[in-house]
Amino acid sequence: MASPLTETVTGTFSVPVYNRQGQEVGAVTVDANDFGGKISARLMHDAVVMYLANKRQGTHSTLRRGEVAGSTKKVFRQKGTGNARIGTKRTNKRRGGGTSKGPKPRDYRYAMPKQALRSATRMAILAKIRDNAAVVVDDFGLGAIKSKEMAGILKSLNLRDVAGPARTTPVAEGETPKKPRKKNLTLLIGTDKIDPVVYKSARNLEGVKVLPTADFNAYEVLRPKRLVLTKAALEALRANK
Repeated sequence: MASPLTETVTGTFSVPVYNRQGQEVGAVTVDANDFGGKISARLMHDAVVMYLANKRQGTHSTLRRGEVAGSTKKVFRQKGTGNARIGTKRTNKRRGGGTSKGPKPRDYRYAMPKQALRSATRMAILAKIRDNAAVVVDDFGLGAIKSKEMAGILKSLNLRDVAGPARTTPVAEGETPKKPRKKNLTLLIGTDKIDPVVYKSARNLEGVKVLPTADFNAYEVLRPKRLVLTKAALEALRANK
């Protein structure tokens, strides 16, 4: 019996192809069966949780009562003082004492079956195509590393979230510069292979990430709002079943 969170997708999708000037130069027909024909929210969620867990360092550590500085001598005698009985100053009930059941370094990593992860990645790509969140570019045509040129191409594709190179807030004299807030990832550019020119041209743009299709996973595909694929990258994804 299928899960209620599993949706069957049938039919074909016509995805327009644009050139670097933002003009539509054709269309690509994508069959839902090329990416499995199903979208399981549960499987994609499990894959994303696994990737996030594997990114955790797990270096958190607290001092227990046996690790904090201080004497183990009883603070005062058990009876006769009129006060509540108390033991060592290292107890977690006193200020400066150790923690009780605090976190210690641990490894959060775990693994899902490879076939399940591949299916989750294909489902994520199919979801982007179905929701009209995927854009296909014929070719970026970058002859040299130019961030300004890449920003212009993305702007011509009506990807308004990309404004250009990262900007820094001016700091007055005598003030401490604030750490810039990290902008959420809004765009993932997929190439059929490692392209140093495209990667270096886009890495300085806020909210933009470049990955070859071989490095795609459900987390990286679902995280941004839009997915930009070259025509060759789309063919590589369709061939990798």
